[in-house]
Amino acid sequence: MAVKIRLARYGAKKRPFYRIVVADQESPRDGRFLEIVGTYDPLKDPVAVSFKQERIDYWLGEGAIPTNTVKSLFKNEKAGS
Repeated sequence: MAVKIRLARYGAKKRPFYRIVVADQESPRDGRFLEIVGTYDPLKDPVAVSFKQERIDYWLGEGAIPTNTVKSLFKNEKAGS
C-alpha cells in the first residue's frame, strides 16, 4: 500500500477549500483517507496554509510521498516562516 500526502477538495462551486490528507494512492481524490494533516485556502489574501508538522514528519518517516503541489506548499510555508 503506497501512501501519499495530497489535497482533497472541499467547498462550493467556484469556492475551493482543500484539506491536506494522507491517503492510499489508489483512493479517489475526495474519497477515503487515513488522516487530515492540514488545510489550504487559496482564496484568502494571503493564501492560508496550516499543517500539523509533527504528523507530516511522522508520515514522511513512514514512507509517504507528497504530491508536487503539497511539496510546493511545504516549501513556500517554510520560506515564509
